[in-house]
Amino acid sequence: MRIVEIRETTASIASPIANAYIDFSKMTCSVVALITDVIRDGRPVVGYGFNSNGRYGAGGLLRERFLPRLTEAAPDSLLDESRDNLDPFKIWDTMMKNEKPGGHGERSVAVGTVDMAVWDAVAKIEGKPLYRVLADRFRGGVADDKVWVYAAGGYYYPGKDLTALQDEMRSYRDRGYRVVKMKIGAAPLAEDLRRIDAVLEIVGEGANLCVDANGRFDLETSIAYAEALKPYGLFWYEEAGDPLDYALQAELANHYDRPMATGENLFSHQDARNLIRHGGMRADRDFLQFDCALSYGLVEYLRTLDMLARNGWSTRRVVPHGGHQMSLNIAAGLHLGGNESYPDVFKPFGGFADGIRVEDSYVGLPQAPGIGFETKAELFKVMRELSL
Repeated sequence: MRIVEIRETTASIASPIANAYIDFSKMTCSVVALITDVIRDGRPVVGYGFNSNGRYGAGGLLRERFLPRLTEAAPDSLLDESRDNLDPFKIWDTMMKNEKPGGHGERSVAVGTVDMAVWDAVAKIEGKPLYRVLADRFRGGVADDKVWVYAAGGYYYPGKDLTALQDEMRSYRDRGYRVVKMKIGAAPLAEDLRRIDAVLEIVGEGANLCVDANGRFDLETSIAYAEALKPYGLFWYEEAGDPLDYALQAELANHYDRPMATGENLFSHQDARNLIRHGGMRADRDFLQFDCALSYGLVEYLRTLDMLARNGWSTRRVVPHGGHQMSLNIAAGLHLGGNESYPDVFKPFGGFADGIRVEDSYVGLPQAPGIGFETKAELFKVMRELSL
């Protein structure tokens, strides 16, 4: 077998929403289709991938560096020992040839996009859902049949008042989400507290609410928010300061004994390791949000999970950012603690398979081979155009 062609395009996921740091009015993502010569049901097997929201499309890097390395490689060098399927680890090594260590930046996004497509193709060639492939390879065949998810929203939006915020959160609860998340940090503390109070009128106790500052705060502001948030008993307080300011995160832990979350903007196992070494994260209560689609893909994610195990962290403390089907498969197949969900934003890339309901903040997975993109009609329409 061999890879016949890899195609890429840039898609818009623009929206007028904003968090404490950026607006999404010009947000894009890369989409790739990896076409093989393996035939299933009369068609070539095609693996699809894309990168998560929050980082822009990486088309230039894909076209100039990473895709040429794959197309120029000897076809057999990308196959597993059986010669009947692709080897994601060999493909990853090929993409990363002649790349210096460090400086992970946007190249991790480009590699992660292709890695997603590779795993989609691998699972389709095996004829299994990806989460079953992962469970068979790395967890002794045991997979979770459902995954805990929370509804991420509560963005700042022009003209969005407290009533509109409450209506949004009520809609998430009506769709089966128990836990919801809202943004903080783009308004003064007093205003954010009014917003939190308004949301709690809808979701009840603080254990049903996460708040996310998107790295906006300096240490003084992080602590001021922490002191104000303590009485609420929130599910978590997320990414208060710059994601690479491990000293800030460690000091914040001295002032906030409730759960915290961070990691979505760390894009390598080395950066994740530094967070564990120096960030004061607590394995008994805090959550880690590394996103494979932004951080070199699943091959690198497995290294991150191995590092966490060596440092005494359970995979159940890992709840990936991104709200996409790839992370959902990883969560079910590798026994993570859950997955983010975007019920209303970043369409069509956010969300899960059509027809699968969220029940008490848990969602099941489709039994289709691969990641399951074909079970999400709006998304697959975009992807399918690449492989026609």
